[in-house]
Amino acid sequence: IQAALDRAAAKAAKGRDVAEVPGNVDVIPLGFVKNMAEYMVAADVLVSKAGPGTIAEAAAVGLPIMVTSHLPGQEAGNVDIVLDGGFGDYCEDPETIALEIACWLQDSQLLDVMSKKAQAVGHPHAAEEIAQDIGDTTHDLMEKKK
Repeated sequence: IQAALDRAAAKAAKGRDVAEVPGNVDVIPLGFVKNMAEYMVAADVLVSKAGPGTIAEAAAVGLPIMVTSHLPGQEAGNVDIVLDGGFGDYCEDPETIALEIACWLQDSQLLDVMSKKAQAVGHPHAAEEIAQDIGDTTHDLMEKKK
C-alpha cells in the first residue's frame, strides 16, 4: 500500500497529479442490501466502516478494504485485522481516501497482492463450520444424557 502511495507522491512531485489520470471507476454507494456477497465478488475495493461481519465477508472473497471509521472499543480491533493482514488501510479523511483508492485502482499488482492477503485472513466456510461444531457438540451431549 505504501509503495502505491510513494509512486503517487513521485508523480505529484513531477507535476503529474494522480487524479488527472483518466480512468473508468464506478462508485456505487449502498445502504442495506440482502445480496452483499454478490456486490463484494464484483467489486475491486470495499470502502466501509470496521464492522466485523463486513470485514470477514470481504476477506473471505479476497476484497481489499479501505476502513473509514469504527465504533470506539468494539470495532477498533477490526481495523488492526485489516492493517496487520495487509489487505487494506484505515483513513477518515475523504480526500486522502480518494487518493489512496485511486492509487490502488491504478496498480493491479498491488490489488492482486492485497486480494491474496485478504484471502489468507478470510475463512469463507467459518459460519458453516461453527454451526456444524455446535450441532455435533449438542448431539454428543444429548447422547451422553441418554
